[in-house]
Amino acid sequence: MLKQAIGRVFSNRVVSNSGDKLLLPCLYLPTSSFHAGQVQCAPRSFFGVEDFVDDDSSRPYTYKKEKKSKNPEKKHESFKQRTGAYMEPFTLDVFISKRFVSASLTHRVTSKQVAVAGTNSKDIKAVLKSRSDIPACLAIGQILAERAREADVYTASYTPRDRDKFEGKIRAVVQSLIDNGIDIKVYLD
Repeated sequence: MLKQAIGRVFSNRVVSNSGDKLLLPCLYLPTSSFHAGQVQCAPRSFFGVEDFVDDDSSRPYTYKKEKKSKNPEKKHESFKQRTGAYMEPFTLDVFISKRFVSASLTHRVTSKQVAVAGTNSKDIKAVLKSRSDIPACLAIGQILAERAREADVYTASYTPRDRDKFEGKIRAVVQSLIDNGIDIKVYLD
């Protein structure tokens, strides 16, 4: 069918004013006095419509301007920030108060806690002398590492909260996890 349509177009040859047969199919473009209605060969655009130029920006009418952000104060997220949750799915959360220490490994995407350890639990509370000193933090790191290995978690990332500094007791928990075979990536701002 396409072959027949193309054959019809090429069989209807147009004769120009000089009497020569043109081999290409041409368009009749009525124009102002410059060409006086002669047959002109004009290329057509891909869409079958000539690309008209927009008066405002001198771009073709098919051009779409960029969308403006609805929230201009929102920061742009890089590819690494958007995919970080899937590349490093487990996060370490450490909470230290005056009375106790607790730490947990959480799956970032599903928000499920994989391993939890704290000095408030009965089995750890009986063994420790104090529930909030550095030896208690080291014990929590060791117990959390054992529970994480049972759950097949060997890597995690840790970003301290805004109010926390990465020193003292928090550093002791993280260092204890690293010493017991859990790879912790610490992101400090």
